[in-house]
Amino acid sequence: MKYRITLKDPDGVHDSVEQEVHLGMPANLDDDEYGNIFESRMEEAWDKLRRWIQFQEYVTIEFDTDAGTAKVCEAPR
Repeated sequence: MKYRITLKDPDGVHDSVEQEVHLGMPANLDDDEYGNIFESRMEEAWDKLRRWIQFQEYVTIEFDTDAGTAKVCEAPR
């Protein structure tokens, strides 16, 4: 049987993306440089994630209990 659930978690999704962007930042940047690069990378991340995350907070997952699988569904356009 298939179950499709939608999760809404604006803080959790945003904080997770932000944490991953921080982890990928180069070291030894001054505050202005860091801020500019960070903002650019956040925009890039959201542009790429928009395929699956709607409004930066909704994620739909489809579970197939017969096949034992789960997949993230594309966000509605």
